[in-house]
Amino acid sequence: MVDAYLDRIDYHGPRAPTLEALSALHQAHLLAVPFENLDIISGTPIVLEEERLFDKLVRRQRGGFCYELNGLFATLLRALGYGVTLLSARGRAGQEFGPEYDHLTLSVAGGQLPEPYLADVGFGECFREPLPLADGAEVDEGLHAYRLAAGRAEWRLETRRAGGAWEPTYAFTLQPRQMSDFEPMCRHHQTSPQSHFTRGRIWSIATRGGRWSLSSHQLVITHGSQREERPIQSEAEFWEVLREKFRVEAL
Repeated sequence: MVDAYLDRIDYHGPRAPTLEALSALHQAHLLAVPFENLDIISGTPIVLEEERLFDKLVRRQRGGFCYELNGLFATLLRALGYGVTLLSARGRAGQEFGPEYDHLTLSVAGGQLPEPYLADVGFGECFREPLPLADGAEVDEGLHAYRLAAGRAEWRLETRRAGGAWEPTYAFTLQPRQMSDFEPMCRHHQTSPQSHFTRGRIWSIATRGGRWSLSSHQLVITHGSQREERPIQSEAEFWEVLREKFRVEAL
């Protein structure tokens, strides 16, 4: 399982559970495994079982959303000797935060880590290196900066775009969760008209200098501060772009 997973994300570095390895694994995952919802749009049920997730993300080289991406990444990290805790996060919805279990994120500790870290390979565009799980921890990644703020009841992940103000991204607690805790919200996001995952196709992946994002209507390529938008004119063109740009032949 470990060898195949590391091949999938093109990681060939040290496997000892160090901060350097965790950071490299985190970035490698983001560059190799897309954030996507094509199963949801096609009506294919997503089941949060390790073997099903491994088959989809590793054997079939697909992507997924947070429960799948962070869920399987947690399995890999544990196999490499890290201690991983599943955390429930509430994504920002307008001026408020969404419901509990809206998002799955990870606390990673143990091994040779100096302190716990927040890891997240399942939020789409987010921090690329794990964040120290400490109040005020901050990382500046150029066009975006990220920081953690600890409140009395919840922590917040905040994001700042270049030249902008800090804005909340999601709120979470440090209470340990089980994968089964996320199953009701996973079903909700697959079936509810209120879920943004049921409203249109999403396929997005990080690149070394930016991100490629494909929807039914456009392809957006960002590199540094440069942004290119290309309209998608037809269903055939959508699948052509998926094959040519994302190397996806079939679902």
